[in-house]
Amino acid sequence: MTGIAEPQMALLSPAGDAISAPVPDGPVERVRVLTWNVQHANASRTHKQAIWLATADSHDVLVLTEVAAGETGRLLARLLREFGYTVHLPEAGDDKYRVLLACRTGILDVISETGVDVLPHRCVAARVKLPGAEVGVIGLYVPSRGPKEQRNVAKRAFQDAVATALPAMVAQLGMRSPVVATGDLNVVEPDHDPRYAVFGQWEYDFYRSFAQAGFADAFRITQPGGMDYSWFGRPSGDGRRNGYRFDHTFITTVHTAAVRDCRYLHAIRENGLSDHAAMTLTTAL
Repeated sequence: MTGIAEPQMALLSPAGDAISAPVPDGPVERVRVLTWNVQHANASRTHKQAIWLATADSHDVLVLTEVAAGETGRLLARLLREFGYTVHLPEAGDDKYRVLLACRTGILDVISETGVDVLPHRCVAARVKLPGAEVGVIGLYVPSRGPKEQRNVAKRAFQDAVATALPAMVAQLGMRSPVVATGDLNVVEPDHDPRYAVFGQWEYDFYRSFAQAGFADAFRITQPGGMDYSWFGRPSGDGRRNGYRFDHTFITTVHTAAVRDCRYLHAIRENGLSDHAAMTLTTAL
């Protein structure tokens, strides 16, 4: 599927003011990719999310996870289009969630067959053709551990499918410029602090599969030590909440020198737009 950005339409802020998303002037020399779990938002919160996405920091590419399969997912896609984004939103079938991919200007050349045959709507891949530049993007949303009677079944099957398909997916994109793989992986890195006994070796192996496919953890390029968390569990008896670095961004290893910034944006989690922080990557092209 290939699409060119539709003409921008006005969208009203909560105060009733018409607002619009800025568009780059001239060739793009760097690209900003944002990934965010939007927590199957209702219509009111979806509207607020769309406004923040289009106006907060002008990211070139959006990878949104846990996008609802129903009407609010379609609402999010429509609102982003009204801001001038090109949007790809696959059908979710019997699943509750899917991944939305959008670019602020240019063309989305979406790969129709990623090779992931388990919950394929949770894996989207595209060549994003921006003015004078392009970047490959793979968006992922790994299932959570699931109900007790099917604990880890969908999660493990999807992770195995992605790990197997990654090398061929990169080859299919055929990029000389960076390829970015990003999303909510529902798994932490092997050296995560604190260490949680709930994660199995197979989950750490999934994280390692990105390195085996030729990717590097962009967050660890900019912050080799220390921790940051994109999601927090429920409060314990003493009020503390365990933090998890569930959301990840990887870049092809041969392009690690191009990374300019990679970090989490916590304000949107703290103000209730989602229970996840967003993650942003800036890379030269």
